[in-house]
Amino acid sequence: MITKEEIFGYTPDPKYNKAVAYFSMEFAIDQALKIYSGGLGFLAGSHLRSAYELKQNTVGIGMLWKYGYYDQFRDMNADMKPMFVEKQYSFLLDTGIMFTVQVHDSPVQVKAYLLKPETFGSAPLFLLTTNLNENDEASRSITYHLYDSNEATRIAQSIILGIGGAMLLDILGLERDVYHMNEGHSLPLNFYLYSKYQSLEEVKKRVVFTTHTPEAAGNESHRFDLLKEMSFFYHLQSHEVKHILNIDGDYLNYTVAALKFARKANGVSKMHAEVARDMWKGNTGICDIIAITNAQNKTYWKDEQFESALAEKNDAALAARKKEMKQQLFKIVADQCGKIFDENILTIVWARRFASYKRADLLMRDWDRFIKLVYNAEHPVQIIWAGKPYPGDYGAIDQFNQIIRRAKPIANCAVLTGYELGLSAIAKKGSDVWLNNPGMYREASGTSGMTAAFNGSISLSLPDGWVPEFAVDGENSFVIHPAGNGTPHGDTDRLEAENLMDKLENVVLPMYYNDKKQWHAIIRKAAEDIVPEFDSGRMVDEYYQKMYS
Repeated sequence: MITKEEIFGYTPDPKYNKAVAYFSMEFAIDQALKIYSGGLGFLAGSHLRSAYELKQNTVGIGMLWKYGYYDQFRDMNADMKPMFVEKQYSFLLDTGIMFTVQVHDSPVQVKAYLLKPETFGSAPLFLLTTNLNENDEASRSITYHLYDSNEATRIAQSIILGIGGAMLLDILGLERDVYHMNEGHSLPLNFYLYSKYQSLEEVKKRVVFTTHTPEAAGNESHRFDLLKEMSFFYHLQSHEVKHILNIDGDYLNYTVAALKFARKANGVSKMHAEVARDMWKGNTGICDIIAITNAQNKTYWKDEQFESALAEKNDAALAARKKEMKQQLFKIVADQCGKIFDENILTIVWARRFASYKRADLLMRDWDRFIKLVYNAEHPVQIIWAGKPYPGDYGAIDQFNQIIRRAKPIANCAVLTGYELGLSAIAKKGSDVWLNNPGMYREASGTSGMTAAFNGSISLSLPDGWVPEFAVDGENSFVIHPAGNGTPHGDTDRLEAENLMDKLENVVLPMYYNDKKQWHAIIRKAAEDIVPEFDSGRMVDEYYQKMYS
């Protein structure tokens, strides 16, 4: 049996000695380990990296996806095409531990691998797989695809993560004081703990929960009868679950159940915590929802040379390094799109998970005005889009492809594929402006602007998610004026697209070309304000102080 010393490789700091298990369906630890889709994974990866740096007594519990999320390529017409390629990871340690989890009243064999801390500089991460010869094809396929589109498979994935993860900790003898659910995917963990401790209060003593989704419809729910049939409730019956949680109806909402099992929960920005409290206030027996704003690990994301130029307050060195970083990004643009970008021209990047509410095409909404922007000789601009839609979200895929088609004939516009950790880092380092324009109150936190600020890319954003806690318009960022709560639904996109273009044409572009001193002052102020408040060292310390204590 693997020992605690082999798992950690370090002695936890007494300040963080309380033992924590952090459950997440995805972790973005390194480009080489493709077990994530987007922001939730980026957050979880930074959490484990900072937990390692602070020597916290934390272990991660996740899933080893055979095909990862998906690999993003292009078809014959240069449109986006998802590809599913089997992944191999020789750097993971086979623990030799195999155990059985009941799924659909049938035994499924689960094996555990370990990502050791020294491999990528993260807290230890156990990854579970059912892709084993001992299983039939249905059981093996549980850990094929992150967020599988089949409902029963998705439910089975939660069972393996929640129940399987808790069982693994017991097999290892790795006693945990706190079980931290990052989003509701690991909900079955609570039914395992209830079976173990036979008391809701005993479960509450041990469980905390981070909620990420600010729309009720976006929080996962399934029929009670299907969940019971799938063995989701471990040894409990549906009527027992309804009684324990004081829930009626035919559907179980994962977030509501998690809020009833947890002793404390958090939203991932101050704004999101308010939204979440309002969203779930009609449910009896839910725990308090506080705010712990998401953050990202600066050690991983920063550029050392740019950091030195910032520390020296050397604008010439800062500008020179920024041009070098832009050149690295532009090599990818040339390779993928056959377009040569100029490091002297202001470059805007919109890059994140593709979802309709994030409005990737807002810049293009007024096409005539967009064309004037991209062909403006006095204040030239280059624009890059990148991101991954969910492979079953055909609306988002169509939006992605529409942007590809519209940008194709424009020499200074490019759409990149393969948006993973590696490209994300290069895009943040190589951009001058990091554009973020979601529909208001729909972005729980959104952290990409934080990592952009580490690297001299100025945030141009609507005041949603974490942004109101950071942004001072014209001092450390540029803020797009929102349409306002009373705006008719059909007018919101139009007004906010106009406000975005106004800010670009009247403020951002003139400053970049005519007032480099002020431009560099904003870059330096953003870098100063982003740390330590939005470095994940603050975040993981805050979890220990406010959630785990």
